Amino acid sequence: MTGTISLDILPGLPALVNPRLGRLRQHAPKNLRIPARYLRTTIAERPPTITLVTPSYQQGGFLDRTIYSVVNQRYPALEYVVQDGGSSDQTLDVIRRFEPLLTRWASEPDDGQADAINRGFRDTAGDLMAWLNSDDLLLPGSLAFVAQFFLENPDVDVVYGHRVLIDEKDNQVGAWVLPRHDDTVLTLMDFVPQETLFWRRSAWDAVGGCVDTTFRYALDWDLLLRFRDVGARIVRAPRYIGAFRVHDEQKTTATHGLGLEECARLSARVHGRDVPAGEIARRLKPYLVRHMLLHASHVLVGSMPIARVDVSTVPTDESLDTASAPAKPSPRA
Repeated sequence: MTGTISLDILPGLPALVNPRLGRLRQHAPKNLRIPARYLRTTIAERPPTITLVTPSYQQGGFLDRTIYSVVNQRYPALEYVVQDGGSSDQTLDVIRRFEPLLTRWASEPDDGQADAINRGFRDTAGDLMAWLNSDDLLLPGSLAFVAQFFLENPDVDVVYGHRVLIDEKDNQVGAWVLPRHDDTVLTLMDFVPQETLFWRRSAWDAVGGCVDTTFRYALDWDLLLRFRDVGARIVRAPRYIGAFRVHDEQKTTATHGLGLEECARLSARVHGRDVPAGEIARRLKPYLVRHMLLHASHVLVGSMPIARVDVSTVPTDESLDTASAPAKPSPRA
C-alpha cells in the first residue's frame, strides 16, 4: 500500500528530510551493530513461556540465520516451532542441524503462509506469541526484553518495536523508527514491523486463535486490526527488536499487486468505504512528522560514543553447542 501513496512531507527535497517509513534501502551497507546494553537484558526468575513460530518455504539460504537469531537468545522458556511448506532446497538440512534446539518442526504441504502459521501454533502453550519469517532476524536480547516488558506492563496485550533493515549479507541498510502507537494510524496504514510483533495468548484467543488464511500478504495487518477490534491495548516499545531482510525474492516485493488489493480491502472494511490515497496521506502527516523527529534523534544518538557490539548472525558448531534447549511446556488446560 505504501507503494501507491507518497509519504514525502516535503516533495522534491532529499530523502534525508522526508520519512524513512516505506523505504527499504536507505543507505550504503554497514555492519549490523546494536547497543551493548541489549546484551545485558535480565531474565525474570519465572519467565513467561514464549511460543515462536517460523513459517518457511524455499528460504534455505537464510533459514539458518533466522533460527540462530532465536535459539542464540538463550531464553530459558522458549517454545520454538519451524513449520515448513515442503521445501525442495537446503531447508531440511538446515532444520535437522538445529533439531535439538527446536520444540518441534514439520515439513509438509500447506495452503500458504497463514496456514503454515496456524499449523505451527496448533497445540502450543506459550503465554506470549509471535512468528518470525524465515528470512528475518531477532536482535540479541529481544526475547528477554519482550518478556520483561509484558511482566512490567500487565495492561498491555500487544507490543512491537523499531525495525532494522538488512540486506542479503546481513549488513544494515536502514531502519524504521516508529512513534508511539496510534490506533487511528493503524486503520490507515500498517507501519508495524511484523518481525518485532508479540502478543499475549489471551489476545490471540479473543480474536479466534488463528491468522486469516484468506490473506496472503496483509495477514499481519488483519491480525492487528482484529486485536484492535476486541479492545486489545497495543503499544510500541522503545527498542529495536527485529531485523527485516531486503532481498529480491522476498514476498513483499513478489506479491506487490496482491498486497495492494488486500490492503484496500482491509481499509474499506475498517472505514466502511474506499479511502482515497490523498486522504490517507493527509491524515498520516502528523504521525510522519513525529516519526521524522524521532528518527533524527536516533541518528543523533547513533553518532555518540555509546558502547556498541557487532551482531553475530552466522551460526557455528561451537555457538550451537551453547544455545539453549527448547522449552517443553505442559499442554494447555
